[in-house]
Amino acid sequence: MPFTLATWNINSVRLREGIVAQLMSEEAPDVLCLQECKSPVEKIPMEQFRALGYNHMVARGQKGYNGVAILSKLPIEDAGDQDFANLGHARHVAGRLENGVTIHNFYVPAGGDEPDREKNEKFGQKLDYLTGMRDWFHSEKPEKSILVGDLNIAPREDDVWDHKKLLKIVSHTPVEVEHLAQVQDAGNWVDVTRADIPKGLLYSWWSYRARDWDAADKGRRLDHVWATSDIASAGHSSKILRHVRGWEKPSDHAPVFATFDV
Repeated sequence: MPFTLATWNINSVRLREGIVAQLMSEEAPDVLCLQECKSPVEKIPMEQFRALGYNHMVARGQKGYNGVAILSKLPIEDAGDQDFANLGHARHVAGRLENGVTIHNFYVPAGGDEPDREKNEKFGQKLDYLTGMRDWFHSEKPEKSILVGDLNIAPREDDVWDHKKLLKIVSHTPVEVEHLAQVQDAGNWVDVTRADIPKGLLYSWWSYRARDWDAADKGRRLDHVWATSDIASAGHSSKILRHVRGWEKPSDHAPVFATFDV
C-alpha cells in the first residue's frame, strides 16, 4: 500500500503547532517526521494532531533543544534510538510500520560556524556524529529502511546557491560532504529526492537572516529523504514545499516529501 512521508525541521513544535496542523490538513502525509522539536515528549501538542488523524507517535525529546518525532496516521512501533558521538542529545529515533519498513529520523548537529574541529568543538562533534552513523550502518546493514531528516549538509554543487562561495561554509565543506557520502555508502542508501529530481538547484532551507528570503533565494538543501537500495525504486513524487517557508511564523526549513509504493 503506498504511503506518503514528509520530513521537516520545525524549529519548535510547540511554538509552531499551528503550521504543523496546517501542513497536516493541506497535505496530509501518512507519516510526518519532525526535527528540532525543542520539547520533552510529553509536552508535544498531540491533541490537535490526533484530531487530524495522527494517532501514533514515536519520539525522543528534551527541553529547549534538539528533539525528533515521527507522527503517523499508520500504526508504528518504537524501533529504538542511537546516541552517536555520546552527545546525550535527542537526535535520532526509529519507528517500524506494519509493512516492515523502518523509518530513521535524524537531526545531525549543525556544527557551529568555523569548519575546524581544533577551533570549534561543535564541528568536531558533527564529524564524530557522522562517523558514528557510518559505523553503525556498516554493522547493522539496514534493509527495507528509509532515512530522513535535517542532516545539516548540502552535498551537491546544485544543493547550494553558490558552490564556490560556500566551500568554506559549514554545511557544504568537502570534509562534511565526504563524511555524509561515507554514511550513505555504509547503508547502501539512495538519495530519493535527487533520484526523482536529478537536475537543477534545489533547496530546503533559507536563513532567517535574509531580509527577503524568497527574493534573495540563498538556499541550501539540508533536509533529505533516503531509502535503502532494496526499496529505493519504490520511491517517487518527491517535492519540497518551498511556499511553506513563507507561512506565518515559519521555520527556516521547508518540508520535503516522497511517496513509497511498499
